[in-house]
Amino acid sequence: MSQKLVELQARQMELQERAAKERVEFSLYFEPIEKPLSWADKGIDAFNFVKGTPILWTSAFALLAHYQPKLARKVLAVGWGAVKLLKGAKSLL
Repeated sequence: MSQKLVELQARQMELQERAAKERVEFSLYFEPIEKPLSWADKGIDAFNFVKGTPILWTSAFALLAHYQPKLARKVLAVGWGAVKLLKGAKSLL
């Protein structure tokens, strides 16, 4: 049993070294796109934050409507159209 255990430990060490080498090689291919992917990840996080806090964007729109009513009307029209467009596209998919 001891010999079998020694062989298994040697195989484990060999596989761990091979995995480390492959991880380094694999990371070299993704290095050029690492920064754009991090920006995309930050954008998704920001979108989820805004989506999860409706009081934030509701308050922002209320301030816009108070100080710039004409612009608020345009924003509301574009936003409402975008929502209808997305719902229509969602039902098609």
